Amino acid sequence: MGPEQVAYAMQASFGLPNVTPHHVVDWERGTAAPSTTELTALAGVLWCSPGELIGAPRTLREHRVARGLAADDVALAVGIELLAYIRMEEANEWRGNERQSSALTEVLDLSLADLVTVTGHEPRLAEMLRDAVTTRWQAYVRPVGKLLPLERRLVGDVLRALHTEYQGQMVATLSWSGGSAAGEADDAGRDFLDRIVDRFWSVVQRNGGY
Repeated sequence: MGPEQVAYAMQASFGLPNVTPHHVVDWERGTAAPSTTELTALAGVLWCSPGELIGAPRTLREHRVARGLAADDVALAVGIELLAYIRMEEANEWRGNERQSSALTEVLDLSLADLVTVTGHEPRLAEMLRDAVTTRWQAYVRPVGKLLPLERRLVGDVLRALHTEYQGQMVATLSWSGGSAAGEADDAGRDFLDRIVDRFWSVVQRNGGY
């Protein structure tokens, strides 16, 4: 199906006259995102679930849509007013208390990594992890432990492992690269740091953390 066919099907079958082929192309390219109604209609036209279109959900709204839930279903389940919940979705930042966060985790089947993302804490976590692997990891055990509900011992083990991996990779790159050592090391280090949060959760999971 081309963009024209998809747009026409959404107009004719789902009553969305404002959807144009231009919208469909923008969705495909990732330069725009469909509304919840448009996403549901798009999934219907393409004979799949909204979750399949989203792939790996990242935002609060994407997690909800991927589970096939309406906003009022989630708001009721976590015990928060619908308008307040919708505002959190629009801002892409969950601000519920501990009890509400626990309920949100259950209703949306969130992992700890997912919860950190939807609460807006991922940038802070990434910053601390980068500092930990490039300086003294010991200084960041407590701050990371305060941010995440993980055992302090586990946090220390993971930070030490990441620090060792990063420093070892930098030394290895310098020794392998010959004349271009500095540039190669910079590239390797930048790639490691860019993916530091994913690496962190991978090591946590490997150590049985969540």
